Amino acid sequence: MKRTRFFLTATLFLFCFFTHAESFTEPLSAHAFCPPEIKEFMHFYPDITYTALYDMEVGDWKIDMTADLYFERTAKPKDKKSASFYWAGGKLLPKEELANKEKYWVLRYHYENTLRDPKTYTSEEIERITHFGSSENRKNAGGTPMFFFDWLYSAQSQRIIEEHIIRTTFLGKSTRIHERIYDPLKNVEKKILANATNANVKEFIDTLKSADAYYWREIAGTSRKSFHSYGIAVDVLPKRLNGKAIYWGWEKDRLGDKWMLIPLEKRWTPSDTVIRIFESEGFIWGGYWIIFDNMHFEYHPELVGN
Repeated sequence: MKRTRFFLTATLFLFCFFTHAESFTEPLSAHAFCPPEIKEFMHFYPDITYTALYDMEVGDWKIDMTADLYFERTAKPKDKKSASFYWAGGKLLPKEELANKEKYWVLRYHYENTLRDPKTYTSEEIERITHFGSSENRKNAGGTPMFFFDWLYSAQSQRIIEEHIIRTTFLGKSTRIHERIYDPLKNVEKKILANATNANVKEFIDTLKSADAYYWREIAGTSRKSFHSYGIAVDVLPKRLNGKAIYWGWEKDRLGDKWMLIPLEKRWTPSDTVIRIFESEGFIWGGYWIIFDNMHFEYHPELVGN
């Protein structure tokens, strides 16, 4: 198949088109120019139709996206919504934010899903962790660029996103979630129940107190929205902690700067089977974070998918 180049009046664009729509049968040959990391990222959001154009004037890939606005569960017309972002090294930024791209983290990074024993931390690591968890750093440091998620989940405001928040149950506990994660969360529930003969899984089910998800708020100590504000993060809180730690912030209030040294055996943890089930449906677990949040699962298929 011959490669085609498009010369426009002001700017040269290299063009590639991707879609997961069933009606699409033959991709344009120019898709070969597109960086594989763009294809890989968009693979994890298969209902988004997108077009990538290399903007020579800006010197970056511009990605136009279109997705359904509503799903059947909200009983509203589906309609379509569109947006444009620049790749920006994997940060998906609007054009006006490209000048500030250094202050943002990349959206797709290596998800470390093994636990580090605090006993192995060096003094230098402890110092870095202490700084990372400090109030000043959390308030002023960079963070996840939320522009793509604001568009995908219609999170421009509390009023707008709540049109997409639905009530459901998880393992018998009432919760509110974004309509987009209804299927993956229900799949998690089915898999957990299918493994209920496992003693540790049964204990997780029997001792579950709540599974709260949607709550419009900022991340504690920052000016950035929590993923609970999108309805894609779920906190699975047990009925009793029996003296175990579950969230770094509570332990910092209690222990000061030694919170990261709490031994793993003194932290409440879901069973490994439960964690792997969540991951199999696109959720990451907050217990792997240095600033550990062991009750927290967050929908990010781009981090745990293949």
